[in-house]
Amino acid sequence: MSQRNTVLRSLHDLGLAAWFGGSLMGAVGVNGAARAEGGTQTGTARIASSGWAKWAPVNAAAIGTHLVGSSGLLGANAARVATQQGVAASTVAKTVLTGAALAATAYSRVLGKKIELVSSRDPEDTEKAREHPVDTEKAQRQLGFLQWTVPALTGGLLILNALHGEQQRPEEQARGMWQRAMSRAPHMPPTPHMPPMPDWRWMQH
Repeated sequence: MSQRNTVLRSLHDLGLAAWFGGSLMGAVGVNGAARAEGGTQTGTARIASSGWAKWAPVNAAAIGTHLVGSSGLLGANAARVATQQGVAASTVAKTVLTGAALAATAYSRVLGKKIELVSSRDPEDTEKAREHPVDTEKAQRQLGFLQWTVPALTGGLLILNALHGEQQRPEEQARGMWQRAMSRAPHMPPTPHMPPMPDWRWMQH
């Protein structure tokens, strides 16, 4: 009922940790430092844009790492998703949150790039900003909201990840599979008392 997927779990957890931690640090640290040291609206935008731009490639790698691990774990646990009560619902919730976090991350990068061009001292960036004018105040408001939305969504993914860990306990797997079988065959007797099941992995030589 249980198997090891150490590499996939490591990719999943490390990628998600970096995604959550980086977005939270950026919203608190990068934006906070930019407001404290920027002096002017343009200066604040320039400092914040520089910090987020340096983080963007690392964040993209973290997201990719998480998605590889997540997809692999979904394949490895396909039988549990189909047969254990509650796992499919939490998997759907996790998929929806992941999609929302990806969309928020991508759109915040688009807005951040626009503000980066507007606030840049580089003549080429200034020319690009003129070619594609943007309502800076509106973009900054949207960006501020999204930069807090991403850690909220990825924090939700961490909570669901903890739930998935609990659902993988041997006794939880046995209980969930019995409940799923009961839901498909209501004429079966009520769920009996199910004592904790031993983890046979530790008893193997």
